[in-house]
Amino acid sequence: MSAEFSTFINIGERTNVTGSARFKRLILEGDYETALDVARQQVENGAQIIDINMDEAMLDSKQAMITFLNLIASEPDISRVPIMIDSSKWDVIEAGLKCVQGKAIVNSISLKEGEALFLNQAKLIKRYGAATVVMAFDETGQADTQARKVEICQRSYKLLTEEVGFPPEDIIFDPNIFAVATGIEEHDNYAVDFIEATREIRKTCPYSHISGGLSNISFSFRGNNPVREAMHSVFLYHAIRAGMDMAIVNAGQLEVYDEIPAELRDAVEDVILNRRSDATERLLDIAPNYQGDGKAAAKEDLSWREQEVNKRLEHALVKGITDYIIDDTEEARQQAERPLHVIEGPLMDGMNVVGDLFGSGQMFLPQVVKSARVMKKAVAYLFPFMEEEKKRLNLADKPKGKILMATVKGDVHDIGKNIVGVVLQCNGYEVIDLGVMVPTDKILETAVNENCDIIGLSGLITPSLEEMVNVAKEMQRRGMDLPLLIGGATTSKIHTAVKIEPQYDHATLYVADASRVVGVASKLLGDDKAAFVQENKDEYEKLRVQREQRMKKKTLTSLQEAREFAPDIDWKAEDIVKPSFLGTKVFDDYPLENLLDRIDWTPFFRSWQLAGKFPKILEDEVVGETATKLYHDAQAMLKTIIDEKWLTARGVIGFFPANSVGDDIEVYGDDERQNTSYKLHHLRQQKQTRKGKFNHCLSDFIAPKETQLNDYIGGFAVTAGIGIDEHIERFEKNHDDYNSILLKSLADRLAEAFAEKMHELVRKEYWGYAKDEKLGNKQLISEEYQGIRPAPGYPACPDHTEKGTLWEMLKPDETIGLNITEHFAMYPTAAVSGWYFAHPQSKYFGTGKIEKDQVEDYAQRKGWSLEKAEQWLAPTLNYDP
Repeated sequence: MSAEFSTFINIGERTNVTGSARFKRLILEGDYETALDVARQQVENGAQIIDINMDEAMLDSKQAMITFLNLIASEPDISRVPIMIDSSKWDVIEAGLKCVQGKAIVNSISLKEGEALFLNQAKLIKRYGAATVVMAFDETGQADTQARKVEICQRSYKLLTEEVGFPPEDIIFDPNIFAVATGIEEHDNYAVDFIEATREIRKTCPYSHISGGLSNISFSFRGNNPVREAMHSVFLYHAIRAGMDMAIVNAGQLEVYDEIPAELRDAVEDVILNRRSDATERLLDIAPNYQGDGKAAAKEDLSWREQEVNKRLEHALVKGITDYIIDDTEEARQQAERPLHVIEGPLMDGMNVVGDLFGSGQMFLPQVVKSARVMKKAVAYLFPFMEEEKKRLNLADKPKGKILMATVKGDVHDIGKNIVGVVLQCNGYEVIDLGVMVPTDKILETAVNENCDIIGLSGLITPSLEEMVNVAKEMQRRGMDLPLLIGGATTSKIHTAVKIEPQYDHATLYVADASRVVGVASKLLGDDKAAFVQENKDEYEKLRVQREQRMKKKTLTSLQEAREFAPDIDWKAEDIVKPSFLGTKVFDDYPLENLLDRIDWTPFFRSWQLAGKFPKILEDEVVGETATKLYHDAQAMLKTIIDEKWLTARGVIGFFPANSVGDDIEVYGDDERQNTSYKLHHLRQQKQTRKGKFNHCLSDFIAPKETQLNDYIGGFAVTAGIGIDEHIERFEKNHDDYNSILLKSLADRLAEAFAEKMHELVRKEYWGYAKDEKLGNKQLISEEYQGIRPAPGYPACPDHTEKGTLWEMLKPDETIGLNITEHFAMYPTAAVSGWYFAHPQSKYFGTGKIEKDQVEDYAQRKGWSLEKAEQWLAPTLNYDP
């Protein structure tokens, strides 16, 4: 081993609840003695520091950290190595610092929230005599390039050594290890950026150290451990020579550099050092040759059918097998005293196994939904027997709790809500699902009339956030005390804490996803409800205070200054192409088979809470098997959708003469441009810009009226959801949530694929501004084409009401059966709409937060009151109205 490697410090990574499913399960179960064995194994495997992280929503992180560190203190074979206290919560870090004997390391601090907080935390760390990891992260984001990594670390070093007097030898920089070989060109140089930044930081920040999370570099090859280990070794080989002297790594899984097969080592080195443009493809080609344990498809094993009936029911539930469920349920009924005992006994026992496996990360959402399908079929079979018995004996049965769920008024999205409902039902809760577009009165009256224990609200579009606030206010006005759960794609803990929770005196909680809801519900209905509710109220109060402090620090430029920093586009007639037609064109029944090659599968798996990039997710060591089964089911259903014409894809596109006037776009009735038919209103970024940066607005990409150039804008609305309702109804009638959710998620993917396909046809044919474009699907998904298709309600144009003008222009409600609600949600929900911009400099961006001067200006342009503008733009406001 070289001298460089002999002085390198391995930081053990397995005592981290966010990185080790086993350690997380042990801590959640309170099995600290076995968790100590994990720490001990890390030390025995060569870890010279152990990183301890207890950041888990269903855990008292502070108490868990204190307990574990106090136990370690009495274990000399563990406590002989330094402890790295790893948390995103400062109170957890400080609690840990009070427990550690000897010198500790804090992981981590950064300039993310500004210099004041950074310096304050550094002073406290110094007072405790600890070292600290400093992330290459500042107020504008995480450093990705060599220059940014060096710049942030040098600035941090200067602040720490000159203003805090922090010992430079106690500073450990983490310049961010990012994944390479992702297929995205911008990522190809990430390893080189880290290595070269390390060299420069060590040179300019004397006595400091360099660390990083090593597993990130090989994220693209999850599921192929030999390739991952080779990537780790090659990366370390070069990074250590540049000055990296520690890393978070599984010390027992590092291949010796010289023992890596030459072919693999060379291919990995090409990737790590970005030595050739086809390095990723070459490594992908040989990676299967080094796959650890490929599995051959096994014949169906029916030996489980020989077990006694309760075990057969458990097996069917865990494996999601419906083939024999009626026969087995009947056999169990014959043996039970009452039909209900079959549910309370073997069926719930089986679902408890499912719940345990799901909670410990050994089962995943698609499998749980399949389990629910089995459970529902069994319960549906038993239902008539139970009803007859209830009448005969005058009985009443009570579930764990009754939870009302609804998608709020104006919103039509329900996939996430349906998944949450399935998980709750799997765990013994009765769910009353009111569906979509549910008015506040109906939600609250039903909750009272049905004696519900909890109300759960869901929403996808940003106007739903304001509707949830209204529900909370009305619950307060009516004097209700039911817990209120908030969930959905646009919701967040900070929005719930700032906007919703203050409106209602009783429990109001944000639930991030289906995996959290059972724990939250059980605590809300358990003996410790009061403590749990108070703990959340305290947390939300802290979030509000932190946000208020951040908003005081976060200064935006004025609207006038922002407009002065608009992109300076050199408008030329040759950059403007007139579309092949003006007006609209309808596609009544677009062939679905033409969309298959445009499907982006990564968001499909994300909707099932399976994280990973397609196709790599199919080989993932954790979720690969589940993802592959789900993918096969999706392919089979896609074939049926097309063969049996379950769904119809319809779309409408349009092109119109247009010019920009300030931040607005005038759309004309014809190319004479004498009459303005429509006016599109847009918002401008108000962030403070650095040299060479601009404050964008979508109107920047349309030729200003004063240039006297004839420019154009396009619009589109597409759906792949026509005909879906009858099939959803059929599945739900058959208690088949799995196929119901699968169909909805596939329809969403087809709609997105249709939007992508139409955009391609627009670029190459109907508008024709990029006739020679030749891009593969990977490049299309990465949006490497000219022009953009931003959607109203999304980052570049966050005002949903602009969709109303788009509907006036295209009339999709009349032409293709695609409608919008009062809050501008589209239905059928499998739909996409937006604008087409063609200029070569047009780009996607996020408007970000805006100040009151722009809101007042926007209200005037729209003919709104300030109050109405603040209501519709609520998520983008940088102030509290």
